[in-house]
Amino acid sequence: MLVLSGGTGTPKLLEGLRRVVSEEEIKVIVNTAEDLWVSGNLVCPDIDTVLYLFADKIDPEKWWGVRGDTFKTHDCLKSLGLGEILKIGDEDRSIHILRSEMIRGGASLTQATLEIARRLGIKARVLPMANEEIATIIETPLGDMHFQRFWVGLRGESEVYGVRFRGIEKASLSKEVLEALHSEDEVIIGPSNPITSIGPILEVGGMRKHLERKRVVAVSPLIGDRPVSGPAGKLMRAKGLEVSSKGVAEYYRGLPDVFVIDERDPWSPGDNKFEIKRTDTLMTSAEKSVRLARFICSILEEL
Repeated sequence: MLVLSGGTGTPKLLEGLRRVVSEEEIKVIVNTAEDLWVSGNLVCPDIDTVLYLFADKIDPEKWWGVRGDTFKTHDCLKSLGLGEILKIGDEDRSIHILRSEMIRGGASLTQATLEIARRLGIKARVLPMANEEIATIIETPLGDMHFQRFWVGLRGESEVYGVRFRGIEKASLSKEVLEALHSEDEVIIGPSNPITSIGPILEVGGMRKHLERKRVVAVSPLIGDRPVSGPAGKLMRAKGLEVSSKGVAEYYRGLPDVFVIDERDPWSPGDNKFEIKRTDTLMTSAEKSVRLARFICSILEEL
């Protein structure tokens, strides 16, 4: 089972999938375009969220960071005049330090991620979408800025003119990602932000062509014209897309065989090259995540 994931939405689905199928069967290709270096260490927010989920460490309230983490280092740095763009917990930071030391020692991001997963006792295979550094750049009236400055620093309040992925043209699919793609006939595109979480994965060299040969189930992260979480609506408008499941489907055009939308979604699609399935996609508890996971697994069995 191969899943494309960003942060928050898809990890909630992964929480359900790991209770429905064996973790050893799950492979996850994770967005890295929101990564950045903070205080000398590489922070990979989406990768870490997936790692902490499978390691049973995720903070279930925020859906990022480590449950029960402390922030002494972050607070001390702030008191010394070094303000960090992200509020990083102490245990969380230890993973960043380990990753960064591995990379400085010559490891690729993929090698570092797989080794960290091994040390955390994770059975699922968690893979960065690429080893090269890629950054989501948000174009705003205040200038072009990294996604984290826009979303965390400015709380997503600025107007958005455009979105681009710096460095994506030089990125390629790693041999580990290619192996995962070649080993699976079915792919789940999780309910993460379509523009800044799934979009970069789809734009890494040749990914769309690989997916066109697969049986793909995509899950909409919107209900009506509202994202379940995050700035997807503003970013979709900047891309000229309708803020709706229809707009998400348009962005994924040519890929899904089945598109899953919420049972409350008012979209009434006409003729499509994919099938529409409706269910409750709002994962407000582990039980609801399991129900959605079972629903998706039943679709995969039908395909």
